[in-house]
Amino acid sequence: MIKYLGSKRTLVPVLGKLAQASGAETSVDLFTGTTRVARALKELGQTVTATDLASYSHVFAKTWIELNANSVPQQELTDALAHLNAVPGEAGYFTQAFCVDARYLQPKNGERVDAIRELIEHDYAGTWLYYPLLTSLILAADRVDSTTGLQMAFLKNWSARSHKPLALTDPGLIIGNGTALQGDALELARQLPAVDLAYLDPPYNQHRYFANYHVWESLVRWDKPATYGIANKRIDVRDDNTKSAFNSRKTMADSLAQVVADLQCETLILSYNNESWLSRAELAAICEPKGRVEILDFDFKRYVGAQIGVYNRSGEKVGEPGQARNIEHVVVAGPTQKVKRMLAAL
Repeated sequence: MIKYLGSKRTLVPVLGKLAQASGAETSVDLFTGTTRVARALKELGQTVTATDLASYSHVFAKTWIELNANSVPQQELTDALAHLNAVPGEAGYFTQAFCVDARYLQPKNGERVDAIRELIEHDYAGTWLYYPLLTSLILAADRVDSTTGLQMAFLKNWSARSHKPLALTDPGLIIGNGTALQGDALELARQLPAVDLAYLDPPYNQHRYFANYHVWESLVRWDKPATYGIANKRIDVRDDNTKSAFNSRKTMADSLAQVVADLQCETLILSYNNESWLSRAELAAICEPKGRVEILDFDFKRYVGAQIGVYNRSGEKVGEPGQARNIEHVVVAGPTQKVKRMLAAL
């Protein structure tokens, strides 16, 4: 799985136990990101709907949530991966933008990304292989990048992993049923059918995933946009229409409350942390319409970029490390007896 700010890797065991104890057969992961939680729910046998606004996240959801491993010819994927791995590199937009003008990957791997991405678009668009191949390419690029996990900057010196050759591997499809939807959570919450369980992991602050992972966004869209700044972000990162109501202190609370109110679900699980704008009391008040509310707190180490400080392009330190740990809040809301049963499962 790609390096991702806000990843719920360490929380998945807890979330899985809560979800299983809820007895849910259907669920929705409304801010699915890398689909880590949605996949855990699917592996529990739930029929999952995974939604997000980001294009790269939609690719993951189309791969791991919507595709059923028992319903596709696996050999076709194996053959396609072997075909793409044999493609020689050819420098193009990706190499120039993200390996020369910026230094996210070494040029030799950027050339492979360019050649493989062009071939995926030419040979596999419109087939069931399109999304798992794109997923495999993102995973492969992430394994040889030179960042601390955010695409707001890159390391002064090439990381050790960046010297390895880019290689596509099977993304590992999951047995079961699901749906992938791309769109704004405020709009989708009003349109989604009723589910047994809803999981929400909304953005915590002003930092947008659209900007944090702009390289993956451009790789998926393959629209080869103009870029700006040292990080070579997409030019539309500056546009107001790419900004979310969840990234504004003025609108975040009301937006989250609206989503919770609009979702048709028996039980709600929401994860948030103490670096955010909302207090535990505010989170509880937002979730109260769903029933009894309980909040669990978990202490975790922050992502590596926050621990090493901030450096400019010349390698000079321009910012101090932030706090080393944060508190993750897990809010559980629903019928009293069900909430009690879920907490007793931990």
